Amino acid sequence: MKLILREYNLKLKHTFTISRESIDFQPSLIVELQSDGFSGFGEATSNPYYNTTVPMMMQDLEKIRSIIESTENETPEVFWAKIHPYLKDDMFALCALDLAYNDLYARKKGKKLHELWNYTTERNPMTDYTIGIASIDKMVSKMKELPWPIYKIKLGTKEDIEIVKELRKHTNAIFRIDANCGWGVEETIGNAVELKKLGVEFLEQPMKADDWEAHKEVFKHSVLPVIADESCIIEEDVAKCFNHFHGVNVKLVKCGGLTPGKRMIEEAKKLGLKTMVGCMTESTVGISAIAHLLPQLDYVDMDGALLLAEDIATGVTIKDGVVSYSDLNGTGVTLL
Repeated sequence: MKLILREYNLKLKHTFTISRESIDFQPSLIVELQSDGFSGFGEATSNPYYNTTVPMMMQDLEKIRSIIESTENETPEVFWAKIHPYLKDDMFALCALDLAYNDLYARKKGKKLHELWNYTTERNPMTDYTIGIASIDKMVSKMKELPWPIYKIKLGTKEDIEIVKELRKHTNAIFRIDANCGWGVEETIGNAVELKKLGVEFLEQPMKADDWEAHKEVFKHSVLPVIADESCIIEEDVAKCFNHFHGVNVKLVKCGGLTPGKRMIEEAKKLGLKTMVGCMTESTVGISAIAHLLPQLDYVDMDGALLLAEDIATGVTIKDGVVSYSDLNGTGVTLL
C-alpha cells in the first residue's frame, strides 16, 4: 500500500467567524492510499482550538509510513487498532488516514461504504447550512444568498437574541444554535426560552467543555435540547454526556475517523442520546465520508464544502439540504 500526502489551503466564500476565531482560509490535509490499482481518500483540517496543524499531521504520518505501507487487506477496525497507539496524540491525522483506509477497503470490495455497513439510506436527515457570526446585515445577506431548509447559526455575542429575531424575519427555516462554549448557565437557560419561541430546534455546546456541573444544571432546566460538541471528543466522552446533554455531535477529525465515529454513534443510541455528526470546514473529501453515516443520525452538519470558494474534489452532492451519493464506490470521492 502506498501513502500520498497533499496539503491544501481551502479558500472560504466568506470570512467565517465563531465565538473564538475568524478565518478566511482553511488549511487541510488530504491522505491518499493506493493499493491494487485502487485509491482511497481521507481528510483532516487544521484547528487552533485543538492545537493541530497540517505540518504536524504530515510529520506524524511520515513517522509511521513504513507501518502504514506494510498493511494489506486488514479490516478498517484492525487497521485502526494497529495505528491508534502511534497516533493517539494526533487524532486529526488518524482521522485522515482512517477515512482513506475505509474508502480504499470499500472500493476493493466493490461497494459504497454505506452498502458495506448494510445501512439503508431512505430516511437520511438533511444537512443544515451554517451562518457564521458577523454583523446582523451580513448574516441576513448570507442567509438570503443560499435559501436553505435548516440553518445552523453561530452565536456567542452581546446581541444573540436580536440576531435570531432579525434572521427569523427573513425565513421560515428551522434554526439550530451553536454558541461554541460562549455562554454561562443562566444565560443558556434564559436564552433557550426566547430561542424556542423563535423556532430554534436545539442548542449546541453553549458552555465550556469541561464544566460538567453547568451542563447538568442546563440539562435539567433548558426548554430546548442541548447537544454536546466540544464536550464529546473521543469514545470515552459519550458515556460522560449521559444525563448532561440530550445528544452528541461526533466530529470525525476529533475522534480519529469513521471507525471510532461509528462506535460512538452506536454507544449514544444505546444511551438514548440523539446522534449528530458535524464537520470542520472540510472539502468534499471529508464531507463525502460523513455522508455514509447519515442512516444512523438524527441530525447532521455537513456543509463544509458549501462554505468553500473552490472545492478540490467531487463526491457527494448537496442541494436544498438533501445529500445525494456519488455513483462511485467507497466514499465516492475523486480529486480534481
